[in-house]
Amino acid sequence: MLSLTYGEWLRQQLGCKVQKIALNAGFTCPNRDGRVGHGGCTYCNNQTFNPGYCATQKSVTQQLEEGKAFFSRKYPDMKYLAYFQAYTNTYAAVEHCIALYEEALAVPDVVGLVIATRPDCMPSALLDYLTQLNQRTFLIVEYGVESASDDTLRWINRGHTWQQSVEAIHETAGRGIRVGAHLILGFPGDTREELIRQARLVASLPLTTLKLHQLQVIRGTRMALEYERHPWSMPTVEEYIQLVRDYVRQLPPTMLLERFVSSSPAELLLAPKWGLKNHEFMDLLRKSLSTSWT
Repeated sequence: MLSLTYGEWLRQQLGCKVQKIALNAGFTCPNRDGRVGHGGCTYCNNQTFNPGYCATQKSVTQQLEEGKAFFSRKYPDMKYLAYFQAYTNTYAAVEHCIALYEEALAVPDVVGLVIATRPDCMPSALLDYLTQLNQRTFLIVEYGVESASDDTLRWINRGHTWQQSVEAIHETAGRGIRVGAHLILGFPGDTREELIRQARLVASLPLTTLKLHQLQVIRGTRMALEYERHPWSMPTVEEYIQLVRDYVRQLPPTMLLERFVSSSPAELLLAPKWGLKNHEFMDLLRKSLSTSWT
């Protein structure tokens, strides 16, 4: 299952070493502006993953050029994917979205796009454009699914259903576009049995890539306030590794697993505090997987 990393897969797809550059293009979300809700997802704090060059006062071109300057010091021959990451990157007028995507593709050494969005924010006109775009550049549409439980989706104020995720993924993949999904493991109520049930549902989807990571309670979020008032049990790193091992066993070998864990800045992280770097976690996970499958 872990024989091919995401970076190796990208190299196979594009024929060169590739780095994603995260962008904040000034989008918002429908559960922030009142269309489906207010306040956003209860766990969300974009400070946890936005690099310093990623700021709305800078143009897409400027963010990409600063990101390139950062990464090219180590790898001068690197190519780049423009990663529209912050918030919902299809949630605007179609013409505005297209202009931003085309601006990113005009930057030298940018060889494709990764567009993060929600399953309830893919208008048919934009999907028509992305279908054509997919014929001329590398493209992944990455849907924030977060959970296959509608109860959990309501609890985190997500504002969409599991069925909407299923429909968006099928419609996008049916256009020949690579589709990714992002899910979080460890919400209250996420027993092993419940997550294995969800994994089997995820396994049935036409996904190219899948991101998993543990629930993190981040300071400054509504979830942090709930956790501080009524703390719930969080998995140890050993328990989470066992959960991931059991989860990925349900998935088809054709589904590329992009990530399994996330690290937030220590000053923002309330729980769980494992004290591991990502590569240390991956070493433990590989050891667990190799032991369980021998």
